[in-house]
Amino acid sequence: MTADVLEDRYGLVADIVEPVHMGTDTINRRVLTDDGLRLFVKQYPSMADLDAARNAWDMSEYCRAAKLPVPKVWPDADDNLVTIARGSAWTVVDEAPGRVNTSAMTVPLAEHIGVVMGRMHRVLAAYPLPGRVQHTRWRTESVDDAVARCDAVIVRAVRQGHHDLDQLGADIEQRRNDLRGQVRLLREPLPETLVEQALHADLSRTNLITLVDSVTGIIDFRCATATPAWELGRAAFDPRTVATSTEWAACALAMVRAYRSEHPSLPMWEVRACARIALLYMLFSFYGATTAEYDLPQEADADLKRHWRERQIAIRRLLSDLEGLEDELTGLEASGGTS
Repeated sequence: MTADVLEDRYGLVADIVEPVHMGTDTINRRVLTDDGLRLFVKQYPSMADLDAARNAWDMSEYCRAAKLPVPKVWPDADDNLVTIARGSAWTVVDEAPGRVNTSAMTVPLAEHIGVVMGRMHRVLAAYPLPGRVQHTRWRTESVDDAVARCDAVIVRAVRQGHHDLDQLGADIEQRRNDLRGQVRLLREPLPETLVEQALHADLSRTNLITLVDSVTGIIDFRCATATPAWELGRAAFDPRTVATSTEWAACALAMVRAYRSEHPSLPMWEVRACARIALLYMLFSFYGATTAEYDLPQEADADLKRHWRERQIAIRRLLSDLEGLEDELTGLEASGGTS
C-alpha cells in the first residue's frame, strides 16, 4: 500500500519498503526509491488530528527555509504536505543522514544542539503563536493532584501486571515525597511570567538525528506555544545523559552557553531557571512508569522503561546539584554566554 501511495500521490517508485518499529503516534516506514532517494513515510491513524499535523509540517518547512537542519517534506500531486490516500493520511519526508543518538551526549554534541536550538528559537520568535499550547503542569498543577496521579500509576500497574511492582512502588513513593517536599521550594524563585512563543515543543533526544557530534536533522515537530526555557532545560538535562554520563553537567552548560550565544534576547534569569524548570518537568511527568497502554514493539517498550529509570536517577542528581548548577548558569551572564 505504501508503494501505491508513493506512486499515485507523489510520482515516486518504491524499490524497498521497511517498517520502523518506533513511535507511538504514526506508522513509520523507510523507503528507498528506484532512483536512490531515501525517504521516511508516516501513515496517520484514523483518529489523528490532521490540522495539528499540517501545522507541524508547516512549521517544519518554515524552519527548513531558514536554513536549519530540517528534512524536506515532499508535497503531493496537489501541493499538500499531508496527503489523503487509501483511507489514511500520509506524509513523506527526506531521511536525514545519521540516527537518533541512543547514548549520552558528548560535550561537542551538546554544544551543537545548543547552537541549533538557539537559532531555531530565534527564527520561531517571528512565527505566529500556534493554537496548541504545551501543558505547564510543572508550573501550575497542584501537588495534591500530582500525588493522586502517583496513586493512579500504581493502580494501572497492578491491572497491567507490571514486571517489577516492588521497584515501581519504591519509585512512586520517592516521587510522592519529592512532590510534597520539593515542589514549593522549586517553584518559589520562578518569575511570575515567562516568555512564550512558537516552539518545536518536543525537541528531545529522540527527535534529533545526529552524525558524529552534529545535528543533521530535526524531526517530529509538535508545533505548540511554549516556554523557551522549558525546551532548553528539557534538552540540556536529557535524562539519558544525566543518568549515565559523568560529563552531564558539562554537557548541560555547553548547550546553554551555545544557546545563549545564538539567542541572547531570552532574559538571562529565564536561562538560569532552565535547570529548575527541567527538574519540575520531570517531577510532574509519569511517562514510562507503565508502558502496556501504548502497545509498543518490544524494542520501543524497553526504551520507554529505560527512560523512566533514567529519569528517576536524573531527578536525584538534579536535586543534589541544583544550587551549584544555577551558580554556574548565572556565571554565563558575566561571560556574555561565550566560552
